[in-house]
Amino acid sequence: MKKVLIFGITGQDGSYLAEFLLEKGYEVHGLIRKSATGNKKNIMHILDRITLHKGDLADATSIYRIIKNVNPLELYNFADQDHVSWSYDSVDYSFDITGAAVGRILEIIKQVNPKIKFFQPVSSNMFGRAQNPQNEETNFRPQSPYGCAKAFAYILTRYYRDVFGLFASTAIFYNHESPRRSEEYVTRKITKAAARISKGLQKKLYLGDINIKIDFGYSKDYVEAAWKILQLDTPEDFIICTGELHSIREFVEKAFDCVGLKADDYMEIDKNLLRPGKTAELVGDFSKAKKAFGYKPKVKFGELVKIMANHDLKEIEKEPLLSKIEE
Repeated sequence: MKKVLIFGITGQDGSYLAEFLLEKGYEVHGLIRKSATGNKKNIMHILDRITLHKGDLADATSIYRIIKNVNPLELYNFADQDHVSWSYDSVDYSFDITGAAVGRILEIIKQVNPKIKFFQPVSSNMFGRAQNPQNEETNFRPQSPYGCAKAFAYILTRYYRDVFGLFASTAIFYNHESPRRSEEYVTRKITKAAARISKGLQKKLYLGDINIKIDFGYSKDYVEAAWKILQLDTPEDFIICTGELHSIREFVEKAFDCVGLKADDYMEIDKNLLRPGKTAELVGDFSKAKKAFGYKPKVKFGELVKIMANHDLKEIEKEPLLSKIEE
């Protein structure tokens, strides 16, 4: 049985990938941090089918131990500080966990077993203010510590591939969402608020820049693309996106439509939520991925919002009614 090791297995992408690879017949192993041991919500339904290992990307010793003991055929690193807004307040941590930790992993692979196939997701935030559309040759101009850290991760992966011959691939993921997004992300904040407001449990939804347009995709589509990238004969870099732009306002309107409400009646702008560094409206070109392994986004924007809004509506209906209405 083929073994896989997933760093970040408790998160949105890592948990979907674990499900996908179990269906493919893999023996699935995952790294779990001490601070994340109480956050197994996304993998509770598969805990009896996977093996978890305690460690931390900040600790090279634990990374070495886990990789050596598992000795996987494939290793996917979905663990990082992946919140752009948080990166402004946790610059050093973001640089270390999102950027430098990738070098730790690759160096350990080189020492333990150079035949391990490695996948590193990076971010469209690396492009910053690039012109549309972006492809694999577009220059980086990040506008956040997170974007800078992801650019470092990308460069490290290419370095270990070019210099040491590791099978190390990257995918530049554009925004990809799902019901497993935490409420700290604007998409989940929106769908959760729509559900709560529809049940009288919340009065208003406060947002920053609602006019910015984003290339929104579905997490399940993207993790499937990650697996296909590691099945190729040679390691490469790809853009994974939808090629479509939709504004935050559109996302809000569709989410509120799903619960039978008009968004403008409940949405307000809070200037404190605006980011100090503003990126361009980034949209990708996935032509290379389409040619290499037939990539095409299955879930489009409208369906994505509906999936998330309906999920949150069902979750709210399961909860006992709260006596206090929150704003």
